[in-house]
Amino acid sequence: MDINLARTFLAIVETGSFLRAAERLHVTQTAVSARVKALEELLGRKLFVRNKSGATLTPAGVRFRRSASTLVQVWERARQQVGMPPGRRAVLTVGCEISLWDPLLLNWLLFMRTSAPHLALRTEVGFPDDLLNRVAEGVLDIAIVYAPHQRPGLRIELLIEEKLVMVTTSKRGQMPRPADYVYVDWGSDFAAQHSLAFPQLSNAGVSAGLGPLGREYLLTAGGAGYFRLDVISDHLKSGRLRRVRGAPEFLYPAYAVYAASADAKIINPAVAGLRHVARPASAQRAL
Repeated sequence: MDINLARTFLAIVETGSFLRAAERLHVTQTAVSARVKALEELLGRKLFVRNKSGATLTPAGVRFRRSASTLVQVWERARQQVGMPPGRRAVLTVGCEISLWDPLLLNWLLFMRTSAPHLALRTEVGFPDDLLNRVAEGVLDIAIVYAPHQRPGLRIELLIEEKLVMVTTSKRGQMPRPADYVYVDWGSDFAAQHSLAFPQLSNAGVSAGLGPLGREYLLTAGGAGYFRLDVISDHLKSGRLRRVRGAPEFLYPAYAVYAASADAKIINPAVAGLRHVARPASAQRAL
């Protein structure tokens, strides 16, 4: 069976629509319909019922869902193993949400280089929904994300409960004016909490979609903004940044998400490594 048929099936299940599945797969809706028809002919069963609101699974589709996920995972694992570098026994692929990769991924790669030299490591950075989809499809072994939604067949483990704190370059540490504020996009949950706490800062003069970009801008141009505490702890100690008095803190936990059926011999060392490097810098120095 063409593995793209299984991928297309899973995309429709995830999005609930032939049209949205086509957009995700970057193909036409006609191509999606043709793939579903070919798959239904191979299985001899109708898999979807289409209606105005989208597409729902038939009883046969429900039964095929787990098999489709397994097919894609087995294929992706086989493809990666075939391309494995000499001297390595397995390939481990990890994806990280854009707002979390710095410095987590680099520290993890350096840690795994000595603690698990038998693994070939692959990393990428992306958006949370795409990363979770790739874990579900077997393309990624682990996704590191901020606020994952529970999905069938996926396991979610808390790595660390980090904090977002407001810091400033001002020596007085006072609340910033909108013109001096740098708004960093830490996701929808943060946006909602931030809007309630600081309606006057909703129209900041500068906005950044990446934490590292906002941080470096702030250090260069001056101002205030919310950043992950562990990442800017050295700047707080050196005095380049100061906590803003009276500003609330926001939790920013990081989770590792992987398939419940994943090979423990590969996943366990990787998650253990992530837990190690995700510890606050102060805790690591104490070890």
